[in-house]
Amino acid sequence: MKIMVTAFDAFGGESVNASGEILSRLQAPAGCELVKQILPTQFVRGPEVLYSCLDVEKPDILLLLGQAGGRSAVTPERVAINCMDARIPDNAGYTPVDLPIDANGPDAYLTNIPIHAAVSHLKEAGLPAAISNTAGTFVCNCLFYKAMQYVRTHAASPILCDFIHIPYLMGQPHTEHLPDLAPDSCAATVQELLDWTAHYFETQKEVS
Repeated sequence: MKIMVTAFDAFGGESVNASGEILSRLQAPAGCELVKQILPTQFVRGPEVLYSCLDVEKPDILLLLGQAGGRSAVTPERVAINCMDARIPDNAGYTPVDLPIDANGPDAYLTNIPIHAAVSHLKEAGLPAAISNTAGTFVCNCLFYKAMQYVRTHAASPILCDFIHIPYLMGQPHTEHLPDLAPDSCAATVQELLDWTAHYFETQKEVS
């Protein structure tokens, strides 16, 4: 089994992106190959780099990590919407306002990973996790939408895919008075989610 996990570079004038910090700590589940990739925080270039990687690597599981300042838990996303609406420029200076990601695409894509079961598992293990029903309208949502579009329309074989938002990490420079998580706790949560998803993939193979 091959798993690809992506994260973003720093954006918005920040020097660190929590998703990249967590990505560096992840380990491959037993019997799996883990591919890590940092993507540019850009509406256009980010999905382009992702698609190139997917064409080469052909993973069975794709988990996309991104930073969501203000959240207090690791949050798997339920849905990506066909909208770009940026309050700040991306790293290429692009600031789309109320534009579709794909003018001919569906309004939304849902993750094909059972996040309710996944989050319940994480909570039972005492890990900080919650379901999110909005990935926003910035680059994270755009990448999630394009990833699910690839999964639904381009992939030669089934790929499990979801986007996971990461809170600010303790010690990371960020706006004061916003929640943050200890890096070890955050990394442990994402690692457990990765392991759970790999196990879920194997059980689905056995069923089919």
